[in-house]
Amino acid sequence: MDMKELITKDAIALNGELSELLKAQFKLRMQKGTQQLQDTSQLGKVKRDIARVKTVLTQKAAQK
Repeated sequence: MDMKELITKDAIALNGELSELLKAQFKLRMQKGTQQLQDTSQLGKVKRDIARVKTVLTQKAAQK
């Protein structure tokens, strides 16, 4: 996920994206716990994407 893409989205779309990422993170954590996760680097990628979305949401809230 690119920051330029996130900046162009509105708050509603960002909240939807955040919700989807949190669901994906939960699924990956459950797969890791049951020894079914093959690519553990996905956890870090999703975590960074969540942080990016939260950062953009905070920036948009500060602008208002």
